[in-house]
Amino acid sequence: MEASGVMNNILIRNGRVIDPAAGRDEVCDVLLAEGVVQAVGRVAQADAKGAEVIDATGKIVSPGLIDLHVHCREPGHEEEETIATSAAAAVQGGFTTIAAMPNTHPPADDETAINYVHQRSAEARLARVLPVGCITRGREGKELAEIGLMREAGAVAFTDDGEGVADATLMQRALQYASMLGAPILQHCQDPSLFGGVMNSGPAAVRLGLGGVAASGEEIMLRRDLELVERIGARYHVQHVSSAGSVELIRQAKAAGLPVTAEAAPHHLLLTDAACMEYDSNYKVNPPLRTAADVEAVRAGVADGTIDCLASDHAPHAAEEKALEFALAPFGIISLDCALGLYARALIETGLCDWPRLIEAMTAAPARVIGSDLGTLRKGRPADVTMIDPKKRWTVDVSKFASLSRNCPYDGWRLTGRAVMTIVAGEIKYQTS
Repeated sequence: MEASGVMNNILIRNGRVIDPAAGRDEVCDVLLAEGVVQAVGRVAQADAKGAEVIDATGKIVSPGLIDLHVHCREPGHEEEETIATSAAAAVQGGFTTIAAMPNTHPPADDETAINYVHQRSAEARLARVLPVGCITRGREGKELAEIGLMREAGAVAFTDDGEGVADATLMQRALQYASMLGAPILQHCQDPSLFGGVMNSGPAAVRLGLGGVAASGEEIMLRRDLELVERIGARYHVQHVSSAGSVELIRQAKAAGLPVTAEAAPHHLLLTDAACMEYDSNYKVNPPLRTAADVEAVRAGVADGTIDCLASDHAPHAAEEKALEFALAPFGIISLDCALGLYARALIETGLCDWPRLIEAMTAAPARVIGSDLGTLRKGRPADVTMIDPKKRWTVDVSKFASLSRNCPYDGWRLTGRAVMTIVAGEIKYQTS
């Protein structure tokens, strides 16, 4: 990894520039200077005097990738991950911006916690780490957190991720407040009264003797929330969609013109509940891995735009926690370091998506969700760039991850497509051959 710490002028030549927000897909040049994009197109050498020249022939030059769903674990569980190591994992994976989930200890439910994330992100000087605040105080689902003060402090969205907001009246109020503030509500859809298991409800759970979690728990909460959104008109984002029924509900909501967006995680695009048959807790996630039919539906939802964004749900855990028996181990997979290659396997190699659609789901779409000016290479925007080698074959090696944790089921997977350079605010933060 290289983190120069120096803001040099950079001229990227002859790359395939894919910028869905600007409607651009062509071989051309990108000039970065003073931390912003100066020009995209054919740049004369005279206009880039003194710039470091990078040859991007055969590479994709994209706006910096954005991940809306990362668990940084700081404060409270710095042995599992920190804001700095999350940012390091991000740039290694090609991400210039990540959104930090608020289920820390203590939870990020006030302006002090939001300011802390900003401070630690600035100190790390790697990827941008954007704070997401809690919907409810302490993530307890009993009373609203200080949404207005957190928004003023720079929270980009609000969620009780890991817990769905069960109280309909409270959720209605959250949507109303967030709407007034111009902020999206991100919901972990799961009716708690229907959550008592550790994997998908079905034949695999029965054979393993483990409690199941039915997709209906996700879909019931989603259906309720969509009715509230229809009345209120607030921006609503569905986190880690896992079931075919949820995809169809989102599709119908969008057809009705509701301001609804959604995301899918790598594990719900690649893995089924059959992966749990060896009791390997690295496959234990929330929402759980579901059936092949669900995987197919989620992939199709990404391909047709029903699911707007791709987000890792990077969830680090200590080795001793994941070493517990399946029923007792915590939920979560890490994938920030390797997510791009996983998305390519699920969507590019299957022929469901092309690179422009994949990049849209990792740049323009997440930027729209949080109302950010990131996610594009338009002139004057922040100089965040990801260079991708779409043909690079590589093997996932968790021992080389920048993340502090190793709870990753993809160790040893052969993938095609990798970020080979990550530039944040005009500085090269990561580079590999």
